[in-house]
Amino acid sequence: MSLGFDDVVRILSEGKIPSPRLEARILFEYLGLNQFAPVDGEAEMRLRGLLDRRLAHAPLDKILGKRDFYKNTFAVSKDVLTPRPDTEILVEAAIELLPKKIPQKILDLGTGSGCILLSILGDCSKACGMAADKSEPALVIAKHNAELLGLDKRVTFMQADWFEPDFVEHIGSGFDMIVSNPPYIPTADILTLEPEVRQYDPLLALDGGKDGFEHYRRIAELTPHLLKQEGYILLEAGQGQAKQIADIFEHEGLHLIEIRPDLSGIERCVILKK
Repeated sequence: MSLGFDDVVRILSEGKIPSPRLEARILFEYLGLNQFAPVDGEAEMRLRGLLDRRLAHAPLDKILGKRDFYKNTFAVSKDVLTPRPDTEILVEAAIELLPKKIPQKILDLGTGSGCILLSILGDCSKACGMAADKSEPALVIAKHNAELLGLDKRVTFMQADWFEPDFVEHIGSGFDMIVSNPPYIPTADILTLEPEVRQYDPLLALDGGKDGFEHYRRIAELTPHLLKQEGYILLEAGQGQAKQIADIFEHEGLHLIEIRPDLSGIERCVILKK
């Protein structure tokens, strides 16, 4: 039995998948199928395979292996956090702060897919960056994205764990800006997350420790040693966390510049200066 576009919309809708018509259109485009013709044979088998994965709550981007973010499309995998529109707020703020005609050195802590750093470098032609991550598979994806965007000559990739005592020695210092979307979900809350996140985003990128602030406290300890004087650090925050994050960094001598909300009004980006 063949499968039509409306059948796919119905299957997704019955599976409680949000925006079923949009997702059906994306799946048809991904497979190069005609929405106005029945799908059968091998194409139908491939389409049903993708539907089965989506109904099991695999995120669409992890199924397709790509995700749009800011101005570009990024390769993604099970080894990296799905880039989300809320994080674009941090990217936009960073670009606003960076001088366009003076070379700047940016450190991305926990780079994942590289979407934050690479988006900034794409708009700031004089800047270069270091992408640091504990996960070697994540760095493979970030390197691939840098190559796809023609930015690989302006990025150094470093496998490093910021909880290691020699982190600063390993990474270096003198950065003009640090950007980071660290893990910030309290450990006990991980099991309450929607399955698209809980089952398909890496735990390494989600688990923020008992209270959700474990990684912020460590990054705050390191920041005075990593940043130049007058340098900035921009951090993504979970809902209700921004003010406490600002307090953590101010305790280490940083000065709060701004807490910027996302499009939903949630305080999302904490901006501080050394």
